[in-house]
Amino acid sequence: MPLPFTDQAENDLDACVEMMRGGSKTFFAASRFLPSRVRSAAIALYAFCRVADDMVDQGGVIEDSLRVLHHRLDLMYAGTPMNTVEDRALSIVVHRHALPRHLLDALLDGFAWDGHGRQYESMEDLHGYAARVAGSVGAMMCWIMGPQQASTLARACELGVAMQLTNIARDVGEDARNKRVYLPLEWMREEGLNPQEWLAKPTLNPAVQNVISRVLVEADSLYKRSTAGIAELPRDCRSAILAAALIYGEIGNELRRCELDSVNHRAVVSGFRKAVLLLQARIKAGWIFTQRNPPLPLAGIAYLVEQCQDTASSRLALSGFPNRAMPQRIEWMLSLFENLEHSRLEKKPKNL
Repeated sequence: MPLPFTDQAENDLDACVEMMRGGSKTFFAASRFLPSRVRSAAIALYAFCRVADDMVDQGGVIEDSLRVLHHRLDLMYAGTPMNTVEDRALSIVVHRHALPRHLLDALLDGFAWDGHGRQYESMEDLHGYAARVAGSVGAMMCWIMGPQQASTLARACELGVAMQLTNIARDVGEDARNKRVYLPLEWMREEGLNPQEWLAKPTLNPAVQNVISRVLVEADSLYKRSTAGIAELPRDCRSAILAAALIYGEIGNELRRCELDSVNHRAVVSGFRKAVLLLQARIKAGWIFTQRNPPLPLAGIAYLVEQCQDTASSRLALSGFPNRAMPQRIEWMLSLFENLEHSRLEKKPKNL
């Protein structure tokens, strides 16, 4: 049974806002454009993501941390969350929106890959990682906003992947100092780099700059591809998501202005530039359009979209709506209306 919003829940959401202020400034800026019905849920989701990421990343036995986190999700889905701000808040979101569990499980899988220091041979492999740590969040945000069709969920996942690729390009030096490399290893070797030797002594050179440039090109293509999905969101949500996409895309532009040096510097979008992009998002949101023939989702995110569709179909079946193709559904509805009209006429008293 959905959990109601109580005074305690409102207090929990306020506490989650404070947690968010210290995290992603881009997310915080863009979230101001979200309608209140979505913003509260987004804040609760983001707060749990931060806590879970920190818990896995803080050291200790990763499997133990993941076991605890999965148990916390079990309790949330049972309607009996642990007595923490983020668990109580997210439990309400889970039940109010029937949030698919596999999306949160995928997120934890991505955190586990981080904890184990996994490296990625190809861009396709990197897509799989980004799908878990960011594409899953994009899908959850889309689901909370309302759309549950495959094409919209796919574009939401791909926007999350694009943002994660931007993060990877921006944080090459910081990651290397933490003994991590997320750049595709085969791309590094194509540029004449030995990934492990470079990781032992990370320096900026033309080869690394070329790899960073290629990652940004991939991110740009996914930002462009995801725009049609934003057009499929509810009208009152489009500005916020477009703003997030524009600001993250600008991180890549700023990195190019800094000659692709993310080894020694971290590209930052100024507050003034963010304000300009927020205004642009407001204006452009009314001028983006859907696609007639949307492309298939990236291979790395396909399983997320497919399982969401299974969840949506199950909900329709449980609600009594038949799980059929659209022409069959229309035929079923017309038949239902005809039967209702026939029943009404039979009950109508005849004139004497």
